[in-house]
Amino acid sequence: MSTTTVHKTKWWSGGKSPFNLEYGKVMMWYFLMSDTFTFGAFLISYGSIRFSQNTWVDHNVVFSAFPGAGHANLPLAFVSVMTFILIISSVTMVLAVHAGHKGNKQGVIKWLLWTILGGVAFLSCQAWEWHHLITGEHAVLVNGQIDLIGQTMGANPWGNIVHDQAALTSALANTPHETLVHLVHSQDHSHSINQLAAMSDTQLRGMVDFAEIHVREKGPIAFGGYFFGITGFHGFHVFSGVVINIIMVIMTKKDVFKKRGHYLMIEKAGLYWHFVDLVWVFVFLCFYLI
Repeated sequence: MSTTTVHKTKWWSGGKSPFNLEYGKVMMWYFLMSDTFTFGAFLISYGSIRFSQNTWVDHNVVFSAFPGAGHANLPLAFVSVMTFILIISSVTMVLAVHAGHKGNKQGVIKWLLWTILGGVAFLSCQAWEWHHLITGEHAVLVNGQIDLIGQTMGANPWGNIVHDQAALTSALANTPHETLVHLVHSQDHSHSINQLAAMSDTQLRGMVDFAEIHVREKGPIAFGGYFFGITGFHGFHVFSGVVINIIMVIMTKKDVFKKRGHYLMIEKAGLYWHFVDLVWVFVFLCFYLI
């Protein structure tokens, strides 16, 4: 009489995760992975357009302004401050998660508030940068005359510098009076706008110094769309992270996590915040350095 041994395969039937990770954390990783694909697609698209163009913007010129520094030329100084703020906020987020592991309620609240402050500071800096670029007045040769435009989705004033003196002189003769007033005022602050407005066009044209103004051609229009689109998308993520952290502070104050016996939600919020910081590294590389 033969005996047959049946080997039954024991499949996972729920309960303990096969990855030894909490369900919510696994889902957060899935979400961050999908978001990585989105940012990756945007940046790859930007890179393909960027390197298909013969000319692009000079980052040292576009991003040379600094709040309160007037007309000082400080290339990439302001965006470096923005990056430093975001990195420090990532450190404070780590400290908040560490305090959560120890069950330190006050520590969690303190470090989350610092993280929120860092996020708000970064968004404020980004708002200033956008405002400066959009409302800036840069001399551009357009349709045979000189115009003053800012960086928008549909206009890029950062093309090549026009060196043809004859073309500049001809364009200056076709430039409207109001534009001449602002053109002169951008390089001569000894006269007020009203004083310059009272002068004749001939007087104003004689006060224009092309060596100082650096009249440019229009640059690649794609730059504005990609810059505002991608940095705005990242800024939305930072804003979302700030809102999430505010919610985490409220829940911590109400002892929601203390009653649960763990602060895993803080760790999930930390994963999101670190992801936002990491994405900024690639945004910074693509738009401000390359």
